[in-house]
Amino acid sequence: MNENLKKAIILYAKNKEKELNEFIDSLSKASIKALFIDILTLYLNDKNSSKLRELITAWIGKYETTEEKLGYNGYKQGIDEKIWAEIKPKNTDNPKKKLDGGGNFSDYTPERFKKDIEKNPQIVVSGFAKGILLYVIEFPFRCIEDVLRIQLEKKFPELKRKKNDYLRSANFTFKDYENCKEVKIIFLSEKIDEFKNYLNKNFYEFLRQKNKNG
Repeated sequence: MNENLKKAIILYAKNKEKELNEFIDSLSKASIKALFIDILTLYLNDKNSSKLRELITAWIGKYETTEEKLGYNGYKQGIDEKIWAEIKPKNTDNPKKKLDGGGNFSDYTPERFKKDIEKNPQIVVSGFAKGILLYVIEFPFRCIEDVLRIQLEKKFPELKRKKNDYLRSANFTFKDYENCKEVKIIFLSEKIDEFKNYLNKNFYEFLRQKNKNG
């Protein structure tokens, strides 16, 4: 790790505001630039924290992030009401763990499923490879309703569950929404070809074709 970054983090963690400000003031412009880039790289590649990737995905999709109790983590103001969104970023730093345009719903329940059908939020998925944003895709919940229903019915017959029982992870990939007419590619990196080894082959072809056709 960059030694300047290490020192700055330690001073900040120790709440040494005066020393931290003096240390930063002593750095050259080039050193500050390197420190800033290193901390972004460190944060974006953190396997245990997707908050910054979530924020980037929301900003690209022109959504605001929220912690409201309704459960959705993004929204934008529509003509008459808010348009809700579920933002699902994924990151990989290993070509063997390829991005497939998918996402998941943790601790999913039939009750939440019914609410999602009613609200039909926008699903906004993104993919990062080694901290680089490769794509942002948007589509309505109804595009993946069927695959989620199948998983829920397998876990909860007739969609009835006991208290404190959850489907730990309800998953989907691009195969589950590729034929949905409302799918939009909001962003596709100019470096997509350079990172094709980090993408599922069929998903890569889907991105190229969908982007070409608009």
